[in-house]
Amino acid sequence: MCSVLLGLLTAPVLALAAPAGTSSRFVDHGVATPISNHRGTVATVDAAGRNIVLLWLMDHRGGYALLLIDAATGKTEQFPVPLPIPGESVDCPYASLLSSQNKFYTLFGSHFVEFDVAQRAFTFHHATTPRFAMGMTEDDQGAIWAVNYPQCGVVSFNPKTKAFRDYSEVRTENWQQYPKSAATDDAGWFYFGLGNTASQIVALDPVSGKAQALLPEAARQKGQAHVYRDLNGKVYGQALRGPKEEWYELYRGEIRKVGTSHEPQRKPIITGDQSLFHATFPDGTKLKSCNLVDRMVQFVATDGKVTELPIEYTSDGAVAMSVAMAPDGTLCGGTAFPMRFFSYNPDKDSWVRRPAYHQWNTVVRQGDHFFVGGYPAGFLLDWDTTQPWINTEKNRAGCNPLYVTDCTPDLYRPYRIFAHPDGRTIIMGGTPNYGYTGGGLLLWDSATKTRVLLTHEQILLNQSSMCFAALPDGKLLVGTTTAAGTGGEKKAAEAELYIMDLATKKLDWHQAVIPGTQEYTDICQGPNGTIYGIADAKTFFVFDPVARKILRQEDASARFGLTVARQGAQVFVPGEKGALYLLFNKGVVELAAGKETLTMLQEVPQKVDAGGQYYKGRVYFVSGSHLCSVSVAP
Repeated sequence: MCSVLLGLLTAPVLALAAPAGTSSRFVDHGVATPISNHRGTVATVDAAGRNIVLLWLMDHRGGYALLLIDAATGKTEQFPVPLPIPGESVDCPYASLLSSQNKFYTLFGSHFVEFDVAQRAFTFHHATTPRFAMGMTEDDQGAIWAVNYPQCGVVSFNPKTKAFRDYSEVRTENWQQYPKSAATDDAGWFYFGLGNTASQIVALDPVSGKAQALLPEAARQKGQAHVYRDLNGKVYGQALRGPKEEWYELYRGEIRKVGTSHEPQRKPIITGDQSLFHATFPDGTKLKSCNLVDRMVQFVATDGKVTELPIEYTSDGAVAMSVAMAPDGTLCGGTAFPMRFFSYNPDKDSWVRRPAYHQWNTVVRQGDHFFVGGYPAGFLLDWDTTQPWINTEKNRAGCNPLYVTDCTPDLYRPYRIFAHPDGRTIIMGGTPNYGYTGGGLLLWDSATKTRVLLTHEQILLNQSSMCFAALPDGKLLVGTTTAAGTGGEKKAAEAELYIMDLATKKLDWHQAVIPGTQEYTDICQGPNGTIYGIADAKTFFVFDPVARKILRQEDASARFGLTVARQGAQVFVPGEKGALYLLFNKGVVELAAGKETLTMLQEVPQKVDAGGQYYKGRVYFVSGSHLCSVSVAP
């Protein structure tokens, strides 16, 4: 539905006001991708019968506004959400619903909101059990229902009486639940299907508020259960959606098997997840595309005539992931929602922005090539910067960046890509697919174009590889995380460091060297064979890989806040002549080599989110949607 525009764009260098007591070393170079993403789009009519489009807007701050587009003119109105903007991109609409009364609903930022199309205004909002809805529906009486991530908070709202009821969390697990479908029967019972570690269907009595799980343990599967409302007044569901899966009839809180040949007759309800795109207007006109990148919309009339109109909206830009110096001397990376590539030339103060193949989580340079580890599916891209850019397509020869491989389900969400100093080995680690526990490790030989993908069972059970440092004699030091895949169950008690022999792919040693640690956020080589590291985004440590022991550790968070810890974030930034810098949320910290002392070099007015790269006396990093830098020159 979204096309893209290639182009060379420029942005001014802005020296923002620094915090009191700091110098003007900080520079904001601008927004990497000055575009927002839609999180649910519907075609409808206003009170005068004019065709309009409604869509939820999201940028790096999360959900921030509703955009209304007049289908005849392209004129837009933007309505800020009537709640605090969440401040992080993951908190935004994941479900929305256009009701039979032509009101648009969503729930995010722990707030339920109603937009009345006739009044062109938000007419109701209410705080809820955290955090955001993943399933929404409308019952036969016109009440709106929603169920929340991460622990199945349920709410209902009567638009006529404005009666709002929060049933709180009705089901808990020791993993984050994804309740992605919801329905009510004609008796008023509410049902939802959830996943991902183990699917389940839950029924809730709207009067008592009591909820009960309907699937027996033996029927639960890894993945998502699904429910829908049928025209016969009952709800039907599957433990795992698929043509060969058993169907269940759900009514008044009871469950009954009905076989695999059930044919759904779905009651029309305009609802869906963040990709909701209801394109048909009441008069039969269709919304062909809504392009927030090029700021254009297209409509198809009933006679087939296509109309294209420009639109306008405001945005603070998509969330930027990691950034690294490419071989062509530019700072490159990717943004999420929309998925875009950015390249900033610090010498010319100019930008190039292009479409990106999905989400570029983590990036690194090796020789004349720039490698990308991305989500979903844990893909690896190889960009030859000496050749023309040709948009990436999976399994298509001649693209640049070239799609090399993927690692699903073992490695689905990469956290770090590492260019080994041997000049040929690329190493990538991260967490597994949704609902899984224990991530794989990819070893890619760029000379022979071959890969080895190790599973967590071959490394450390129920852990994922998070950060890397090369050791002598072909050894690799790795730090792990206990975090599971999205919606998965954490099973390991504490994270570990391990040493792998790259020739044999076997572990020489592993240990939880800092008891209780859940994540080794980053490690890098220090002087005299030592290793510097950060654990749980706060604990600085020095490790001796020969003696295999911690030499020193301190909690640095009281002084500097937490370190960067986003997917693809790089805490340690090597400079010139052995200089080493660390990225904390509060600013850039200098590490005195050999002394292991940390000193705040420059506090910054914007939170440091990811990074990082040194170039010509400056450390570059990501702050939200912005690329920023701090001078580290004396």
